[in-house]
Amino acid sequence: MAYIKTINSLAAFNELIASPKLTVVDYHAVWCGPCHTIAPVFQQLSTQFRHVNFAKVDVDQVKDVASKEGVTSMPTFKFYKNGNEIAKLIGANPGGLKGLVEQHAGTPEESGSSSLNVQGHSDINEFITLKQIDCLNQQENHNVRNIFNIDNTYLESDVDEQLLISIPFNQAVKIHSMKLVVKDIEHAPKTIKIYANRLNIGFDETDSIKETQVINLSKTDYENNDIIPLRFVKFQNVTNIALFVQDNLGDEETTIIKELHFIGSPVETTNIEQLKKIEQ
Repeated sequence: MAYIKTINSLAAFNELIASPKLTVVDYHAVWCGPCHTIAPVFQQLSTQFRHVNFAKVDVDQVKDVASKEGVTSMPTFKFYKNGNEIAKLIGANPGGLKGLVEQHAGTPEESGSSSLNVQGHSDINEFITLKQIDCLNQQENHNVRNIFNIDNTYLESDVDEQLLISIPFNQAVKIHSMKLVVKDIEHAPKTIKIYANRLNIGFDETDSIKETQVINLSKTDYENNDIIPLRFVKFQNVTNIALFVQDNLGDEETTIIKELHFIGSPVETTNIEQLKKIEQ
């Protein structure tokens, strides 16, 4: 299923629509038949326009948002940029919905997400199940959650330079490449073994289990801010990734990572025939 944010509070709503990116909000209700009819179209658009925010508001569950926005008919779709409403559509109109998204979406470059876009792919960290991420040999105060934040925090290994990171996704994804942001070159990962769809790997298994790919990084890779290409054919249907960081460039006692991004796309799960019937 495509990733669509669920808004549960007025504060979350205000924060989301303040984005310079286009944000499309589906105001719906459980009892609304047309809402269920157009839901697959909304889902498909969220997969197609990855640089757009898509969100849902249940008008019965988040009444303060529905009241603030004056929503009285379902489904209603509202379009926002920088906190301002720029368009609105009332009713289950697939063609009208798609047309408004295309009209206002802009390009990935305009939305500020172009740096991680590669040949039709984009940052897929939003599909990671953050609560289930695990990392062996991490420092308590510099743990693995930090590499999925864009701030000054970081992940640092503990007793030696090695790290073993397990990353689950909440749906199947295709992974095209990776991007690492590091604190400094000396503590940056050098050799990384990647295991696709391997659960519960320990340090002992990293020698006995065949990796999906080995990455060998150099100082130049980091200085050029390079995206790390993967053997795309081997990462076509991934629900879990394990990364074994074997060493670092400066032979330092610990390894440090500031950010980790996966670049790819979700595996399509929408029933295309169902969409065709809805659009007829």
